[in-house]
Amino acid sequence: MSNRLSKIYTRTGDSGTTGLGDGSRVNKDSLRVTAMGDIDELNAVIGLLRTEPIPEKIQHTLDDVQHDLFDLGGEICIPGYIMVKPERIVALETTLDELNLKLAHLEEFILPGGTRGAAYCHLARTICRRAERSLVKLSREESITETSIQYLNRLSDLLFVMCRSINQAANVADVLWHNKKA
Repeated sequence: MSNRLSKIYTRTGDSGTTGLGDGSRVNKDSLRVTAMGDIDELNAVIGLLRTEPIPEKIQHTLDDVQHDLFDLGGEICIPGYIMVKPERIVALETTLDELNLKLAHLEEFILPGGTRGAAYCHLARTICRRAERSLVKLSREESITETSIQYLNRLSDLLFVMCRSINQAANVADVLWHNKKA
């Protein structure tokens, strides 16, 4: 690793382009770079979430997710490269099902909130949805794997369940939406 990032600034991006992992250069506002940025932002906010007191199962799962997201960013950075395997989607679904079994059935929509950890988790969920939209948009222009989009789709579902699990573990109720028209 010491040789990978021996120099942090290169000045090669000063003209508004950036290098991809395959050596090609693209505009910094390209769909590919936007998707990479959204994935990076998601990873950063999950790192923030992990500083909160959250259940150990969620902590370990989010550790795996952060590595997956780094791999996914690598996939997007190197066109044609595949790093995220379908087994990772199955792992997300398994954890989602395990956590959801312990939660009360939803009868109302919930609002972001409860504990600070749950609020950060909701923030991660919304950034995940944006990253997914960025990948879908990119997929209309360039080739990316279906697994990439599926992973983010499933992750956003898992993050929603994690929000509720974090509140439950802290013995804090979810914040329910009140339909004022009802």
